[in-house]
Amino acid sequence: MSSSGANITQWVQPGDKSGEFKRQTSAFRDWISAEPGAKFPAEKGRYHLYVSYACPWAHRTLIARQLKGLEDYISYSAVHWHLGDKGWRFATPDEADQDGDHVVPDPLHDGFTHLRDLYFSVDRDYAARFTVPVLYDKVAGTIVSNESSEILRMLGSAFDAQLPAGSDGRALDLYPEALRADIDAVGEWTYDLINNGVYKSGFATTQEAYERNVVALFGALDRVEEHLVANQGQNKGPYYFGDALTETDIRLFVTLVRFDPVYVQHFKCNIRDIRSGYPATHRWMRRLYWTVPAFRDTTNFRHIKYHYTKSHTQINPPSITPVGPLPDILPLDDEVPAVQWAGKN
Repeated sequence: MSSSGANITQWVQPGDKSGEFKRQTSAFRDWISAEPGAKFPAEKGRYHLYVSYACPWAHRTLIARQLKGLEDYISYSAVHWHLGDKGWRFATPDEADQDGDHVVPDPLHDGFTHLRDLYFSVDRDYAARFTVPVLYDKVAGTIVSNESSEILRMLGSAFDAQLPAGSDGRALDLYPEALRADIDAVGEWTYDLINNGVYKSGFATTQEAYERNVVALFGALDRVEEHLVANQGQNKGPYYFGDALTETDIRLFVTLVRFDPVYVQHFKCNIRDIRSGYPATHRWMRRLYWTVPAFRDTTNFRHIKYHYTKSHTQINPPSITPVGPLPDILPLDDEVPAVQWAGKN
């Protein structure tokens, strides 16, 4: 329950006849800045990320942190994979690091058992969901932001002046000036129809809401596939915008790497799967996973599969986690039999 008395695991409010899942607006929207006199200055070691390996929104920030070489600048910890009535909980000491690095009790606050404790320590009247990621200021003892898209963007540039000259992290621009209009335009429809579209499909409580959203989701996936096919035909490079690795790749990857292991069966997003239905998208996703360590290192399939299937009991009452698909992600040069067959005929 949130402090307002609402059930935080009830994704569509009782009495909402539309059956539509409506995502809340993030409450903390401050910004780390290198500007003199900034409220939240870009200081090495000052900030901590609270994440869940299961959550695609939090996954964005972990990928950016590693791509930019900020491991020594921003610490992080991951909550346990289970989301219960009190929200995300921290691992107990005997569970620490069992299912991945940094899955530990709250490293900053003795006695905090749930992420909600952190939220209430900052705002005693907080009345919304206790979401990840959370970017926390250890000096001021407050939350800077819990909006993943803004954390992703600030990590992309806020610490650049402090990174070693000539380093890969300093050279990498996830939001380059020449592509900003394109990144923003793609981000708008992929967020609504894909990133949030899987949730609007899976959490729908009416047939009409489900069908409307799942059809829109696959229309958007078709659009991504068409773009990547065109890229490959013109030898534009391996990323969404050709040779430039941008935040668009990060935003799409975190949803699509979860698609076959979870969203196909758990959220009923089963018009097609990625590995047999979208060959160009499948190739793009696997290239990121297998050739760019930040994507592979931050992907934890156990947390992903256990969280969704054992936390969403309104969808899966017995909390049984399906075995497949096997493997969770295919090797870079392998294909499922149906795709192999299609390529020979």
